[in-house]
Amino acid sequence: MTVKAVCVLQGEAVKGTLFFEQAAESQPVKVTGEVSGLKKGLHGFHVHEFGDNTNGCTSAGAHFNPSGKEHGAPDAAVRHVGDLGNIEAGENGVAKVNITDKVIQLQGSNNIIGRTIVVHADPDDLGLGGHELSKTTGNAGARLACGVIGITKS
Repeated sequence: MTVKAVCVLQGEAVKGTLFFEQAAESQPVKVTGEVSGLKKGLHGFHVHEFGDNTNGCTSAGAHFNPSGKEHGAPDAAVRHVGDLGNIEAGENGVAKVNITDKVIQLQGSNNIIGRTIVVHADPDDLGLGGHELSKTTGNAGARLACGVIGITKS
């Protein structure tokens, strides 16, 4: 059974809408959409543990990491469930999102529905940067926009 979800991102200057689709629990999740108001370049893109934006993006907590692993790239063997890498904005400040991920789920143990997507100011170094924050956050900087992932009509 296909499950679909949506996330409306809100920030001071950064906005966007993301769509999620998973055909079956054993299938990857497809994430599509658009984020605008960004500086040109790469921006960290993660699922955070809480669906709480009462104190802006800060109350979303850390990256969704139920297995207690180190931060890594989306295709790395060791990564947080919420590690989706980077999105890239063009000259116009718009990032077109088109990601397929095998770890996040819309059903099952790694379900991200009810959690928060955060878009960061800086590139995610994918745990390889050597900075003290590389293994926890990818040293991706400030939280520019966030939104809670919710179920949508199929």
